[in-house]
Amino acid sequence: MLNYVCGHRADTPQDFAELALGTPAELWLGVDGESDEECAARLDAARDILADPEFRTLPDDLIRLAARVVEEHPDLFNVIPMVRPIRRRATGRGVAA
Repeated sequence: MLNYVCGHRADTPQDFAELALGTPAELWLGVDGESDEECAARLDAARDILADPEFRTLPDDLIRLAARVVEEHPDLFNVIPMVRPIRRRATGRGVAA
């Protein structure tokens, strides 16, 4: 079964998010390994988009989308804390000279 949103094919959750927001998620989140120059260009483009009157509701739309994800997928947040081993401090005692 194929999924289309506003005439665009959506195959992955990222596709749906991009179509819902009107921009790729990477624009806001960045990508692994991007250079400082790439980051600056990405953030500059993001600022231009936020300045566009057409996208004035984008921050609110993002919050609504995030809230819906949390509501529909609470299992994403079932995090089990990992027990950290206790580090013993060196006291300097117990070493025979």
